[in-house]
Parts: sequence; structure tokens; C-alpha cells
Amino acid sequence: MARYLLDTNHAASLVTLSHPLRQRILEELQVGHSFSICTPVLTETLFGIGILPRADQNLAEWARLRPYLPCYPVDETDAELAARLQISLRRRGWQLETVDALISVIALRNDLIVLTTDRDFEGVPELTRENWIGK
Repeated sequence: MARYLLDTNHAASLVTLSHPLRQRILEELQVGHSFSICTPVLTETLFGIGILPRADQNLAEWARLRPYLPCYPVDETDAELAARLQISLRRRGWQLETVDALISVIALRNDLIVLTTDRDFEGVPELTRENWIGK
């Protein structure tokens, strides 16, 4: 079974009941695939859904979904690896934001597929990523 790490652009979509991604992830959970988030994604997602006009409904729906999305914390090793990754990529002419570097190293260390619409991850060697939204 596949193991996925959601980027914010995929995680935030889950609070919209009619969003096709929400239905797909719920179906994939039923057949045994797993989905997770990490601390930076949790922060970005809560901020993003919390500032919208439907903040109360979004946060309530997020609370219902959270038990299905284990969260990987960022530790000291992740911070060090993320900084090294950013340095390595910058030397090759590729800019990677700190949040994306943290997401990348957590995915790589835990053998997870990143679900994202961001092309920022393209420069990260050996990172497997998929886009289920199609942007």
C-alpha cells in the first residue's frame, strides 16, 4: 500500500465537502493507503482554512479528519537535513523554501510520496511526488 505525505495545497482541500480530492482520499483510505501531514503543513493548513469566511466550519471539518492524518513532527535531524538540502540545491541554482525543504526531508526519511501541486519540489533528488489536484 502507498504512503502519502500531504502538502498544504492538498491538505487544505479536504475541508471542502464537495472537493473531488476529499472523496478520492477517503476512498484510498478504505483500500489501505495511508495519508499523513507534517508540522509545517499543519501550521500552513490551519492558518489557511482559519482565515477564510467559513473558518468555523473548516476547522470543525478539519478536526473530524485529523484522526486519519498522522502528523510527523519536525526534529533536529530534519532541521539539519533540510538546511543541507537547501544549500545543495542553491549551489545548483534551485531555490527551495524552508517549509518545502522540511516536507521533503520528512518524506525522504520516511519513504513517503508527497502529494502536491507545487513545482518547487522538482529539484529535490529522489523525492517521489504526485499531483491529485491537477493544477
